[in-house]
Amino acid sequence: MITYKDAGVDIDAGNEFVNAIKPHVKSTFTPLVLGGIGSFSGAIRLPSGYKNPAILGATDGVGTKLRLAIDANRLENVGIDLVAMCVNDLICNFATPLFFLDYYATSKLDIKSAEVVVKGIAQGCVRAKCALIGGETAEMPSMYEGKDFDLAGFAVGMAEIDEIDRTKFVKQGDVLVALPSSGLHSNGYSLARKVVEKKGLKFDDKMGEKSLIELLLEPTRIYVDEFLRLKDKINALAHITGGGLVENLPRVFGENLGAKINKSAIKTPKIYEIFNGVVSETELYRTFNMGVGLVLVVSKENVDFVLENSDGYVIGEVVSGSGVKLV
Repeated sequence: MITYKDAGVDIDAGNEFVNAIKPHVKSTFTPLVLGGIGSFSGAIRLPSGYKNPAILGATDGVGTKLRLAIDANRLENVGIDLVAMCVNDLICNFATPLFFLDYYATSKLDIKSAEVVVKGIAQGCVRAKCALIGGETAEMPSMYEGKDFDLAGFAVGMAEIDEIDRTKFVKQGDVLVALPSSGLHSNGYSLARKVVEKKGLKFDDKMGEKSLIELLLEPTRIYVDEFLRLKDKINALAHITGGGLVENLPRVFGENLGAKINKSAIKTPKIYEIFNGVVSETELYRTFNMGVGLVLVVSKENVDFVLENSDGYVIGEVVSGSGVKLV
């Protein structure tokens, strides 16, 4: 008789994995979580204090940064990346993250590797102040090969309805404050991997005090704490992901508004040196964050408070017109 295990799916391994990750999952639980682990769905009570609330959702993956992490066998931070890419989008619509769900698909479940990944997801949830209340682990030997796996994340938050659309709060003369990125974050890795290959770079090549692979796999910064601390002083936020400043920043502008950014003010991390001589500046600015992970749009009278209560710095201003002008 043929068993499910003969077909490549090990139910016992799945059960063992669930038991292994329980401590990590529990570490993320907030007072809003209802029930424990192992039911058919996760439950959470809605927080009080909202006048006209809305539920917001965001989903994302880690992209081909995951390819590098698998090849280098450095999986401890990809879970943080997964959470970051979702919750950093939520806060741009002034949503406070409530809970997170993950999807992990692989050819054959490696319990130790999968536990490392979920531990990272839990760490990301703690940083984002949201609960990991569910997930799915799928063994699909006909879809994946070897040690390959894929990740998807889903974050849900709550906001006041009249605070979701930030374009109505942005005005000409507002100041653009950059919150530094931790590196490339989780975008543009197909290009980054191509450059590493073309230039013959090695994972253990030193770039300052860290190796190339350490800088490439630096986890995406999570900005939830800064959002919660500064939200009353912010008009809008733009998460700088694929498309860079030139494509993401206009998403928070209304009609006839654009941005003027001083390129020389931007603090670009060392990892970007690998692109010197092989990728044009224009291509870099439309692919990567260039060191700016989040842009805060701030009224002039609030700039000093924001700068004193964050590691942000001024990179430009909102002007009449459209698009982003890099000067």
